[in-house]
Amino acid sequence: MTEIIARFRRLDGAARAAERTLLVTLALVGSLWAMQAHHYLPFAFFNEQYLGLFLALGLAPVFLVVRATPRAPGDRVPWYDWLACAGALAVGGYVTVFYPTIAYTLGIVTWDKLLLGALAIVLVLEGVRRLAGWALMGIALGCVLYAKFAWLLPGVLYANGSSWERIAVYIYLDTNGILGVPLSVTATIVVAYIFFGQALCAVGGDKFLTDLAMAAMGRFRGGPAKMAVVSSSLYGMVSGSAVANVVVDGAITIPMMKRSGYPAHLAAAIEAVSSNGGQIMPPVMGAAAFLIAEYLSIPYGEVALAALIPACLYYLALFVQVDLEAAKNGIVGLPRAELPEVGRVMRRGWVFLIPLLVLLYTLMIDRWEAGKAGMLAVATTFVVGALQTETRPTWHALLEAIEGTGRTMLDLVAITSLAGIVIGAFQLSGLTSKLPLLLVSMAGGNVFLLLVLTAIVSIFLGMSLPTTVVYVTLAVLVGPALVELGIVPLAAHLFLFYFGMLSLITPPDCLATYAAAAIARSDFWKTGWAGMRLGIVAYIVPFVFVFHPALIARGGWLDIVAAILTASIGVILLGIGCAGYLFRPLGWARRAWVCLAGTLLILPPVTGLPELVPDVIGFAVGLAFVAAERAAVPRHAAAPEAR
Repeated sequence: MTEIIARFRRLDGAARAAERTLLVTLALVGSLWAMQAHHYLPFAFFNEQYLGLFLALGLAPVFLVVRATPRAPGDRVPWYDWLACAGALAVGGYVTVFYPTIAYTLGIVTWDKLLLGALAIVLVLEGVRRLAGWALMGIALGCVLYAKFAWLLPGVLYANGSSWERIAVYIYLDTNGILGVPLSVTATIVVAYIFFGQALCAVGGDKFLTDLAMAAMGRFRGGPAKMAVVSSSLYGMVSGSAVANVVVDGAITIPMMKRSGYPAHLAAAIEAVSSNGGQIMPPVMGAAAFLIAEYLSIPYGEVALAALIPACLYYLALFVQVDLEAAKNGIVGLPRAELPEVGRVMRRGWVFLIPLLVLLYTLMIDRWEAGKAGMLAVATTFVVGALQTETRPTWHALLEAIEGTGRTMLDLVAITSLAGIVIGAFQLSGLTSKLPLLLVSMAGGNVFLLLVLTAIVSIFLGMSLPTTVVYVTLAVLVGPALVELGIVPLAAHLFLFYFGMLSLITPPDCLATYAAAAIARSDFWKTGWAGMRLGIVAYIVPFVFVFHPALIARGGWLDIVAAILTASIGVILLGIGCAGYLFRPLGWARRAWVCLAGTLLILPPVTGLPELVPDVIGFAVGLAFVAAERAAVPRHAAAPEAR
């Protein structure tokens, strides 16, 4: 992490002015488009023209602020980076100015398209290398080489291959390439929610969320850890970035958890899993959630509503384990004197609940377009912040929020452009139609086996690709195969989203866990395995909602309520088994006993059995376990643990 931070330059003078201008313009242009201001222009403006402008403004600053190597200057911009910056402006500006003409001649390769197409691919690859390292760039480059040399490969991987000219122009200008869905969603929707998070920070809303979590949970056993879970989930709802969440919240919560008695690796794991859950917690979620709505042509509010129950189960399992770990380690709550008063926190910060309520209403009830709803939440945040003297943003804070939005967008612009390169290469090679057939043939038509293979591929890809890229790749390659086998489309895409997200906490290459372990100075592997245990529900529930759509709010309300109740009890029992503690430490036999009960309650209806049978058996087994444990521990011994 230190190496990544050291790659960023600290500029002044003309270079700093150019950096700030590009970042502020990127945020403002994205915000205006999200507000649909382009509808009021006196002339037609293609979506691709806007994407070209967004690409130019988002890619150019990368070469100003990120050093090519650790030995490159850190306080000035070398001549070659000025050239790269100009090249980024040229490749994006060309699309912005000439796309109305280009649209009618896409199939014709000309020297200008070829030159700028090759330059665009090189600049995106280099930008991603600087921001995310060699691995991600190498995978995308491998996809491009596959599109060219697929004729050398055997079996299902064989394809005719394309010419370099065709590859460069197709990836650069086609809507299946750089100008495709990933960049489009980032440029039209995600920018609004990045701005929302920055606006909350500018008016002190982030401190309100942290103080509220501390006031609500700090006095209970394991209070600092519960505070970390609540604050990370609240902050994650508006940031949608697991690693950013770990860095922002973890700097406060991890040392606090360690001081209260949690082992370093467990404190880091709790923060990593809590932060990662922000990607699946409505109303904002991660960037890939907006892509689900785009691919399925449904309102984003429908996606958020479907994700709500699994997200709550995720945090329920985490809460149960955090509480039981505190009981196991004898960790009590913080003294009341060290906690903020709920009344004072609410009096000062209740206004910050208004933007969240506005966002929930516009997205889920009134069903506004996601970008427009996000910008209304931004405007509401600044308005409510201005109501109190201590939260009123200054012009400097407003400018910092706008620039911070642009700076946060740099990674997303580069990565989603790279996703476009990957998708374009797959489309050219025909792999998009072959991989589903390969997976289906390997699964032998068995839906469960196909899901297992897909989950493994998702986590494997996520070791070197961000969640958004993993989801986009699998949505194009595997999504159709899942739907063809009868899976509800929304359930199929949420399944891909979940397992792409899980790569951030699944060893060996899990960025959220890396960041948390670095802050806690803990052993990475111990942190990684603890994180998998804490996030166990996220590995199980996706398989359940695929076969039981009631868990994503699909079906009659009685089915949905029953699914929530049985799954919640099952998750609590599973959390007890994973923590290895209830009223006393549990041996492996008793942990297996309670895990079996929880699994039976979580499982979807089993073919050939009445729907209630697994639930009744699971409830009976779980009740017998709790009764046996309670009887084995004298009341006077259990009482101190229960407080």
